[in-house]
Amino acid sequence: MTKTVRYISIFSLFGLLILIRFFENELFYDPYLVFFQNDYLYIDSPRREILKVTSYTSLRYLLNSLISLEILFLFFQDKSVVQFSTIIYSIAFILLISIYLYFVINPKQEYYYLFFNIRRFLIQPIILILLLPAFYYHKLKN
Repeated sequence: MTKTVRYISIFSLFGLLILIRFFENELFYDPYLVFFQNDYLYIDSPRREILKVTSYTSLRYLLNSLISLEILFLFFQDKSVVQFSTIIYSIAFILLISIYLYFVINPKQEYYYLFFNIRRFLIQPIILILLLPAFYYHKLKN
């Protein structure tokens, strides 16, 4: 694969991540999108279907993760980076979705800010933002 094709592919994949974010209201059931846009620290949790909101949040995490893994592979051209990243994404998902479910099932105002940040890790490609410079730094050191 030539450098030009690699760069175009990487930018296209970043474009997909942007499209997922841009069309989040149309693609995913998430009553917390509007909730967290308001002054959420002082209002009650929105009505939600627990299975549906968890399923759509998991789907979004999966889509972001698959695109992120492809970006990492194209950027570094190393399968071991993708294998390690897959382990990181899997462990992160298990931990984050467990905490997310707790907050969805037991909404309490004093935990809304923590819930907001846990949810952010699930619906946005923050792990990619952490892994890209980490692997780049590791590559420079070796």
